[in-house]
Amino acid sequence: QVQLVESGGGLVQPGGSLRLSCAASRSIRSMYVMGWYRQAPGKQRDMVARIFSGGITNYADSVKGRFTISRDNINNAVYLQMNSLKPEDTAVYYCYGDREGLSPDYWGQGTQVTVSS
Repeated sequence: QVQLVESGGGLVQPGGSLRLSCAASRSIRSMYVMGWYRQAPGKQRDMVARIFSGGITNYADSVKGRFTISRDNINNAVYLQMNSLKPEDTAVYYCYGDREGLSPDYWGQGTQVTVSS
């Protein structure tokens, strides 16, 4: 089992930035994919960004050019740098780990991001 703990969420004005962190309880080297989903009130949980073990990244179209995902296999952490935030980015953001690239195996508890003036 791997426990994932997110941090870094909060309230930010439109156009601002936040950096989310996801700390794993043990090594993430065996995780083929690490990434982030988000869920806004009344909506389904959608993939935001993911990073493969080799470093390849994928992003949802809505965040391309604004968000950057990174992975630190030494410190067992994943990060999501979010710039030029918009009100529609408001959601609970969840970190996940996927061992085989099929579907998420582990989830964090989520961190709230609110973009509002």
